[in-house]
Amino acid sequence: MKIYTKTGDKGQTSLVGGTRVPKTHIRIEAYGTVDELNAWLGALRDDKATLEWKKEIVQIQEKLFTIGSNLALEKPGKFNIPVLEEQDIVNLENWIDKMEEGLEPMRNFILPGGHPAVSACHIARTVCRRAEREVLRMAEEHEVDEKIIRYLNRLSDLVFMFSRKLASLTGAEQIPWQPKKT
Repeated sequence: MKIYTKTGDKGQTSLVGGTRVPKTHIRIEAYGTVDELNAWLGALRDDKATLEWKKEIVQIQEKLFTIGSNLALEKPGKFNIPVLEEQDIVNLENWIDKMEEGLEPMRNFILPGGHPAVSACHIARTVCRRAEREVLRMAEEHEVDEKIIRYLNRLSDLVFMFSRKLASLTGAEQIPWQPKKT
């Protein structure tokens, strides 16, 4: 089977279920941004600094595929697609709590950077926030499982906490933002 189908050459693509929509459709924007987030998490997973969390990152990537599939599904129930469970959100919260242990309380905003893995976390965090906004925009017009929105919200918090933990473990310089008074 060839990778190219030529069916998208005129700016259209298919949703799960077969309906053709423009590639600029809100569903495509939403699950495309989730896919971008998944790619950034893959880059993060490949960094040596994250080896001890590889299994957890893979689990999150699998959940992002679940989210993308649900966002691409035009009529729930017609296809056997996995769904998010409440426990998936609880798992993120538990990981956030575990990551926070032993970290200094934040006193300032921190400028992103300091180590490649920390930088990848900050990129993933901002893409996650954009994915959340796109899903919320989609929810204005289409039914969206509220667990998807909550999962993305919690995931951005987790990735931020992950950046802090990695900065601590790698000794990365964390530069506090000092607003300049004019």
